Amino acid sequence: MKIKNVSEFGNIIKQRRKALGYTQSEISESTGLSVTFISDLENGKKTIEFGKALILANMLGLDMEIKER
Repeated sequence: MKIKNVSEFGNIIKQRRKALGYTQSEISESTGLSVTFISDLENGKKTIEFGKALILANMLGLDMEIKER
């Protein structure tokens, strides 16, 4: 899946979290990331920290790949 912006990335994170049956609080406890950060990420806030976003994606079983166009 090609992700074109932060909002799309956040939406994918939110959908995956819900599909796995996790709340934002449960993810927060498991990763050490704040609920505020998780909410901001899921809502497409552009100032999120990429490293933390990767931690969350990995925790939810999502791999990220960069390919040349």
